[in-house]
Amino acid sequence: MKHWQVVTGLSLLAVGLAAGCGTAGVSNTNSSGTGNGASGSGGTSGQYTVGFAVSTTNNPFFVAMENGVQQEGQAKGVKVIVDNGNNDPSTQMNQVQDLIQQKVNVILLNPVSSQSLSSAVKAANQANIPVITLDRSVDSGKVACYIASNSVDAGKMAAQQLIKALNGKGQVVELQGVMGTSAERDREKGFDQEISTAPGIQVVARQSANFDRSTALNVMQNILQAHPHIQGVFAQNDEMALGALKAIQQSGKSGISLVGIDGEQEAVLDVQSGLMYADIAQQPTQEGKLGVDYALDAIKGKSIPTRVNSPLQLVTKGSTFKGF
Repeated sequence: MKHWQVVTGLSLLAVGLAAGCGTAGVSNTNSSGTGNGASGSGGTSGQYTVGFAVSTTNNPFFVAMENGVQQEGQAKGVKVIVDNGNNDPSTQMNQVQDLIQQKVNVILLNPVSSQSLSSAVKAANQANIPVITLDRSVDSGKVACYIASNSVDAGKMAAQQLIKALNGKGQVVELQGVMGTSAERDREKGFDQEISTAPGIQVVARQSANFDRSTALNVMQNILQAHPHIQGVFAQNDEMALGALKAIQQSGKSGISLVGIDGEQEAVLDVQSGLMYADIAQQPTQEGKLGVDYALDAIKGKSIPTRVNSPLQLVTKGSTFKGF
């Protein structure tokens, strides 16, 4: 396929269509916004405070998501408090508890762990603070809205590209993300379902690299030693894809087709140059903006969808998508 494949249109997201990535970083807590900045309930958007608990800010995907939250918060006159969880569930749990103590109006949550952060969502539920999850959701607790790309579809699209690249035959490996996150589980589910339709392809290794570039480099180096004849790699995010690419380059091997997920500019450029076979691009900035929009609707008591799918785009050589 030599063009973008738009799975869900941005225009549908704008009207709230209901349907239904991480590395370690430096601790960071900051706030920004306009208006009075008073937390708690208020009569105008300038009096509203939205807390954004993000899994990490040491990943371009989540930086783009934070930018979307900040941009929309500023545009709508909403105070935004951002807490960086540094990929540590305990840290993020404490941050959510702090947001609850500050009596923010809504919490936007990009959970480090879908299981561990369920207790944080339940705590917010008890405090009557709506929770909207971005990119990843939680296993339990009441979530007002979950905004993300369809990770099952993303995994299927990645498998389709590897099947095409290998003409349905060969050995492939899968680099998994942070185990226990909804994104990791769903991308693996979609990939496994689709890759099984090509009986000539064998998945010879699956290993977690925690959505992290340097971890993926080390993991891929070991996999290449154990399986020297692999012909394809599926990385569940672009950071791992870029780490795997470096390991492949250092090994001197060629002819290995690599597919990632996210749409990072660096990965997109590697697709255009032929270093990667394809990338499944997401829209993290748009997800952040939608999070703020639906947060305002929730504050005002409006009905909001429980699930919103943000678009996926297939990026292959010759595509015009620039990445984020």
